[in-house]
This record gives sequence, C-alpha cells and structure tokens, in this order.
Amino acid sequence: MNKRKILFIGWDAADWKVINPLLDNGMMPALESIINNGVMGNIATLDPPLSPMLWTSISTGKHADQHGILGFTEPAPEGKGVRPVMITSRKIKAIWNILTQCGYKTNVVGWWPSHPAEPINGISISNFYQRATSEYGKEWKMAPGTVHPKNYEEIFKELRVHPGELTEAHLLPFVPNAAKIDQEKDKRLGAMAKIIAECSSIHAAGTWILENTEWDFTGIYYDAIDHFSHAFMNFNPPRLPYIPEEMYEIYKGVVQGGYIYHDMMLARLLELIDDDTTVILTSDHGFHSDHLRPKGIPDEPAGPAWEHRSYGIFCIKGPGIKKDERIYGANLLDIVPTILTLMNLPIGRDMSGKPLLQAFEEIPEVQYVDSWEEIEGECGMHPKDLQRDPIAEQAAMQQLIELGYIQKPDENVAKNIESTVTESKFYLARVYMNKDNFTEALPILEELYSKYPEKVRFAFNYAKCLDSIGKPDEAFLVVQKIIENEKKEYPQLFLLQGTLEYARRNYEQALKYLSKAEKADSNLPQLYQQIGFVYLNMRRPKDAEAAFNKALENDPENVHAHYGLALVMFRLKDYEQSAEYSLNAVGLLYHFPKAHLSLGMALAKLGMYDRAIEAFELCLRMMPGLIAAHKYLSYIYLLKMKDKEKADYHIEAIKKLRERNKAA
Repeated sequence: MNKRKILFIGWDAADWKVINPLLDNGMMPALESIINNGVMGNIATLDPPLSPMLWTSISTGKHADQHGILGFTEPAPEGKGVRPVMITSRKIKAIWNILTQCGYKTNVVGWWPSHPAEPINGISISNFYQRATSEYGKEWKMAPGTVHPKNYEEIFKELRVHPGELTEAHLLPFVPNAAKIDQEKDKRLGAMAKIIAECSSIHAAGTWILENTEWDFTGIYYDAIDHFSHAFMNFNPPRLPYIPEEMYEIYKGVVQGGYIYHDMMLARLLELIDDDTTVILTSDHGFHSDHLRPKGIPDEPAGPAWEHRSYGIFCIKGPGIKKDERIYGANLLDIVPTILTLMNLPIGRDMSGKPLLQAFEEIPEVQYVDSWEEIEGECGMHPKDLQRDPIAEQAAMQQLIELGYIQKPDENVAKNIESTVTESKFYLARVYMNKDNFTEALPILEELYSKYPEKVRFAFNYAKCLDSIGKPDEAFLVVQKIIENEKKEYPQLFLLQGTLEYARRNYEQALKYLSKAEKADSNLPQLYQQIGFVYLNMRRPKDAEAAFNKALENDPENVHAHYGLALVMFRLKDYEQSAEYSLNAVGLLYHFPKAHLSLGMALAKLGMYDRAIEAFELCLRMMPGLIAAHKYLSYIYLLKMKDKEKADYHIEAIKKLRERNKAA
C-alpha cells in the first residue's frame, strides 16, 4: 500500500491579498515554510460561492448538481420545518469515503457539512462539534452523532473550548484597545470570543488525532477566517470613509490577528507530521479586503457571500512536489483528482476537475475509472434512513442566523419550507450557469421568475440566462419589468442593460448604459471589461485596450480583461502579447475554452503549430461545439502539417456542427 500520508487543511475564505503583506513582514512563518518548500497559487472558486456547497465540491471533485448540497438549509424530514444542511443530503462519495473503501485510515474534522459524523475507517467529527449550545458553567451536551466512533466521545467532549473560558489574555492580541469598548452597546467582543473558541475546539480535536492515532489521510476544516472577515473586514486597513475613526482604531487588527492565529495553529500541525506527509492547504474562495469591498450587503438570503472573492489560496508541499514554485489555473474541483493521483488511485471520469500535474517534480501516471460511485465496497457513508437530532439542528440554525447567512424562520412552517426549497432551486440554477449549462438553468429560473416576479435576483439571473442562450430581446423585456417593479434603476441594472444592448449589437446604446453604470459605481465588477468588448466589436481596438486596462487597474485578476486584451493584441497583430494575455487568462481560470482558442490563434500566427494544436484541442475538449477551433485545426493540418486525414476530420466536424445549428 502507498506509504504516502496526506494532511488536508481547509481555511475558509483565506485570501492572498491579506496574506502577502503578512508574509512580507515575517508574520506567517509556518505558511511561508510551506510556500518555500512547495507550490502555491490562486484557486478559482465556483458559483454560487456558498461554503457548504463549495467544501462539498472540494471533497468530492464534483459540482453541486452532482453532490446534492444546495445551500445552508434544507427541509427537515416529514415536513417538520427547516434544518441546517446535513451530510446525509450528499449523494456521492467524498474523498474520505473513497479512501475508506480502499482500506486507508482516514480522519475528518469539522467539515461543512458533516453532521452526523460518517462511519469511516478512522475518526469523524461533525461540524456540530464546536458550537456552544449552553451558557458557560452549565452542562454542555454533545449532540448524538457528533463523533465517530462513539467510544471517542468523552475524549473529544473534554477538548472543546467554550467562549466563556476565554480571558483578556486570549482577546487582547486581537483587540489591544478592548478596554475602550462599551460592551453593553457593542457586542463584537463576544462575537470574537465565539469565533476564537470554536476555532480552538476544532484545532484541539485535529491535533489530538494527529498525535494519538495512526492515519493515512486527515482533513481539518477551519471556518474562522471567514467569520473574522464577515465581522471585521470593514475595519481592515485602509479605513473606509463610512467607518468611524475611533472604531477603526479599535478593530483594525482583528482580521490580521485571525490570520496570524491560523499560522500559529498551522505551525503546530506541521510539528505533528513526518517528512512522508504531503500537506495541502486551500480555501474555498477569497474575501474582498481592498477597494473592491462591497459598499453594502444585499438584504437577501446568503447576502454576505457578496463579500467573497473569486480566488482563494492553494498550497501543497511534500515528497515529489516541486519547491518554491507557483501553480496556475487551479480550481476547487482539481483537489480530489490531485489527492487520488498522490495516492496512486484512479480518478473518476465523472469528476469535473484535473490532477494538478504541474506541481509534481516528475509527472505521475494518471489512472482513470468510470466512476467511484459504481465501485462497490464499504465506504463509510450513512444509510439513507438515518434519523437526526432536532435540538442540535436548531442550535446550528441559530448560528447561521447570527452570521447573517439565513433569515430568522417565520412561524409558518410551510412558508419556511417553501422558502428553503426556493433558495435551493435558485442555487442549483446558478450552478448550471456556472457550468455554462444554460439550458438546464433556464426552466428553473423561468419557474422562479413566474412565481416571484418581484424578487430582483431571480429576474436578474433569468435575464442573464436568456441572454446567454441567444435571446437578448426577451432578456431586455425582463429587465424593463424589473425597472417597472422597482420604480428605480441602479448600477447593476445599467450594466445588465448595456450587456444586453451589446448582445443585440446596439453598440452605441450599450455604451450609454455602461456610461451610466460607470458614473454610479466605477468599481462595479465586469463594468470595464464589458465596455472593452463593446469597443472591440465597434472596431475601436485602442479604446478597447484602454477599457480592459482600466479593468485590470481595478482588479489585476480580472480573467476576462486579460482575455479581452488577448483579442485586442491579436487585432493589432501583436501576436506575442496576445499569447501572453491568453496565458494570463488560462492561468487564472483554466476551464476557459475561448482563452485557449485565443492562445491557439496567437501561437498559429507565430508559427508555433504544435503548441497551437494543443491549445485548440484543449479548447475543444472543454467546448466541443466551437467551430472556430475546428477551422483553425483543419487549416493547420491541411496546409502546415500536410496531414489530410486529420484535416478532413475537422472539416467534417464543421459540416456536422453547422447542420446541427441550422436544425436548431
């Protein structure tokens, strides 16, 4: 059996924009040791960026439409109301189930969601474990199903940290000026104690497992950075105009303190492993910490997710992993394929990600199996009829309410259930849109829009979906209806109107709407990239270049701005720069078929035909119906490579695609 061990650490919402200054000042030495002895880079998130969905995608290698976790809550059994989302709603195997099936000793601590704890070949501790459900000094019961195996319950029960146990010594490193806080009016200190205590409980359980058991894989999930960020990021430097200076001075160091605390915990984890252990550290998304911080949070379920950024952090170090190098194009779905490759196990062909081979010193042989779901054997998943504990579920529900992720339930149980089902459908539609599967998303959004025409987010996404399937006129009517219902216009609507006029090829009108959006909010995501594409289609490449560069000034990791500049440079016949910007785009977002197409176009113009073929073929694997890629390949094979057989294959593919499109 493979001797390799894997320690998999999750830091919810960790972001390089906050981390890099701390690294530069020597304040996160444990993380720096991983970076210097391994590989690091961005990792692209998925949409919607909701933690239970994302961490389940991370642990399964599949999108939410496949794994079944669709938000923070779900209807309780037998119509009894609404409960926090449970692990029993996950329809497929997670990595610890696959490894259990293969005979490995596997542990998982605090994953979201993971209650009730799964009966894997090792220790499983659910995400109910760390939540304090009673006042300090009173009996703190542990919900049934929190720990597997059950005989470990008493050990882990004693390792928990209650917020009431924390003293000034624990809180002052985060808030040195805590004495200035009027705790009758300002409850943030109590919220901070809760975050620290819960994080410390998870860490205590994880370190005990590493120190006292034999294991092959251990996954530990820390949610505290996300909670620190939602509660205190508005106080993070630089000070925002609407933050009072006195409050800023009190709380400005909390987020950085949270990161430093995580580094201290990471240092302890690294002390408890040996040189044969591969360490993987990831976040599920980032968190806006600069001028891109949203000015307000929408009054809607999961509104705090607006603060999430599209790129999180990824690090890996261990035997056979490169040292002190960057990795490009990683996304959340790549982690399980990478772990399976590290363990010499096959990847499921039904997994959406790829192994991150660029991290390896020597490229390993990658094995495949149709699906791990088809392989029989005990994998440590729950039987479907498992009963739950309603008291524990209610405690977890209250925690989500306090964080602002969900609204306080209405007394009307049926209404609560309907609301939960509605949100799950909406998130499912967004998953399909994120996968460019607009035909699956459309009927869901159409149903939601018909039933709730007053809900702007349903109408907004319905319009975007209509536009994406080539129906901009219908989308425009939906937008007009939004304006009628709302009796007002706002930046996001101006942007959508400009996008739709662009799709209708009314370029001058598109610029008028986009100019309105710019005046209302120049930091609006996607604004300048959309202006750039309008100019590009108006054959004004210099104006397009200026707009795309503005987009990059606003956000250097705007993948569509890099792609837009690749098209601009191709139009200006600067093929080297075009290739460079295309590489930037796929480095940020690997699954971006049109950027692979633009890369192939530039490489073909540079006479680099072998590499161009690779780019075009990769593009077609991601987007099989893209005629332009077939055109370029038929041209290269026929005229440059003198391979008529392959050229004929692509010519025939073009013919079939055109016939299919005509029939449609």
